[in-house]
Amino acid sequence: MDGRDKRLAWGGPWLIAIGASLWGTDAILRVPLTKAMAAPAIVLDEHVLLSLYAIPALLLSVGALRRLRLPQWLALILIAWGGSGLATVLFTMAFVTGNPTTVILLQKVQPLFAIALARLMLGEPLGRQYWPWFALAMVGAYLVSFGTLAPFWELSQTTVTAAALALGAAALWGSATVFGRFVLADLSFETVTGARFLLALPFLLGLASAQGQVGAAVSGLQTFTLNLFLLALIPGLVSLLLYYRGLTMTRASIATLAELAFPASAIVLNWIFLQQGVTTTQLLGFAMVWLAIAALDRLVAPAAEPARPALEGGV
Repeated sequence: MDGRDKRLAWGGPWLIAIGASLWGTDAILRVPLTKAMAAPAIVLDEHVLLSLYAIPALLLSVGALRRLRLPQWLALILIAWGGSGLATVLFTMAFVTGNPTTVILLQKVQPLFAIALARLMLGEPLGRQYWPWFALAMVGAYLVSFGTLAPFWELSQTTVTAAALALGAAALWGSATVFGRFVLADLSFETVTGARFLLALPFLLGLASAQGQVGAAVSGLQTFTLNLFLLALIPGLVSLLLYYRGLTMTRASIATLAELAFPASAIVLNWIFLQQGVTTTQLLGFAMVWLAIAALDRLVAPAAEPARPALEGGV
C-alpha cells in the first residue's frame, strides 16, 4: 500500500468523527418539531425526504444488491429497522420525556454494545493499547455531557423512562455500527446509506399507522418546515455519508469511539443556539474526546477490510 492509501485509511476515524459531530445539530432541529408532532410522525417524514437520495442511490447499485446473500440482506434490514427506524424514534421520544443532556450521555454507552457485538460477530481483536483510549473517551463523554461524573448515579425516578429509551437507542445504534461494517464488504458506503433510509420506510409507516400518526406525518410534509428539511439533510444524509465512508476503513470497535464526537459537538451547539453555558469541566471533556479520537486514528490498520462473521460460511 502506498503513502496515499495509508493516509486514506488513517483518516477513517476522522471522517466518522466529523459525521458524528454533525449529529450534534439533531437536538436543536428535532426538539422544536416535537412540540407539534409525535416521534413516529417526525421520523417517518424525515425518511420520506431521505428517500429522495435513497431511491437513485439504490437504482445505481442494482447489480451489487442482486449479488447479496441472506446474511447481508438481514444486516441491511437490521440497520434500517433498528438503527435508522426504531432507534431514531426512541431517541426522539427520550428528548420529549427527559433531559436532553441525560439522553445524550446515556446514548454514549453505545460503545459497550458495539464492542461486544464486534468481538462476537466480526472477531475484531482488542489490543492492550485500545483500552486506555477507550477509558479516556468514555470519561470525556461523561464530562462533556454532565460536567461531572456524579449525575449518572443520581438519576431521579422521573428520568427512568428517558433512560430506558436512550439505552434502547444506544443498543440499536451500536448494533448498526457493527452490521454496517459487515455489509460494507459488499456495498459502497453510498448504497448502504441509501438502503438504511429506504428499507426503514415500511417499518416506520407501520409504526406510525399503529399509533394513528400517518395523518400527522402527511400534514407535516404538507407544511414542510425548514427544520424538517435540515434535520433530514445535516444529521441525516450528510452525516451518514461521511460516517459510512469512514467506516469502510475503520474497525467497528474504533468507529464507535470516534462517534463520541457527537456529545462534544452537541454541548457546543447547545451553548451557541440554546444559550446553555459550557463549564471548564465540559471543555476538558471535549479535549479528552478529541485526543482519544486522534490516538485511535493511529491504531487503524492501513489495509483494514470489513471482516466476515464466522456464521456466514454456512449460508
